[in-house]
Amino acid sequence: MNIEQARFNMIEQQIRPWDVLDQDVLELLVLVKREAFVPAAYRALAFADTEIPLPHGEYMLAPRVEARIMQELAVQKHENVLEIGAGSGYMAALLAHRARHVTTVEIEPELKEMAQKNLAGYGVSNVEVVLGDGAQGYTAPNQPNAPYDVIVLSGSVGSVPEKLLSQLKIGGRLFAVVGTAPAMTAQIITRNSEVDYSTVGLFETVIKPLRNAPEPSNFKF
Repeated sequence: MNIEQARFNMIEQQIRPWDVLDQDVLELLVLVKREAFVPAAYRALAFADTEIPLPHGEYMLAPRVEARIMQELAVQKHENVLEIGAGSGYMAALLAHRARHVTTVEIEPELKEMAQKNLAGYGVSNVEVVLGDGAQGYTAPNQPNAPYDVIVLSGSVGSVPEKLLSQLKIGGRLFAVVGTAPAMTAQIITRNSEVDYSTVGLFETVIKPLRNAPEPSNFKF
């Protein structure tokens, strides 16, 4: 396989047609080598338009979804990012190239080790990989980067937990896929003030639920 040709085809045939036109994002996808974060058994699928299996039933998102997330969040060099669900570390690597610092929280010890190893092997030094359950957000004693400018959820939620929203800075953005299969919508939620948030729907998709995310209440008044 000609890797660079496969990467070019991924960008031109999958990602650009999916309204990812930000040249900085397209260049980032060339710069951060996706194949370095794909498990060896699936390396041949590194540029395919599909989710890639990870241990414990988790997945890397499809490349076009990762690219849209990066475009819509428009992370800046001074910003601190919280990612819930490290997976293989690839999304954290993309975010790290744009941000000041990324904290990524992973519930599975094996995936935490995988992400840490992949990021270190790739020379990414501004990501902290933390073992924990981030479904309600992440704060730690003396956590210097909270509240966060950007929060990314790598799994879907029925509704975004209030605790996560409260960890956004004013002006901060949160990416989440919200809903239940088969009707889920990718959203960017922006915190406008202490009490006001605005939501923009981006695209329809279905991804695996975030582990331990609270179920939305079905109780009706």
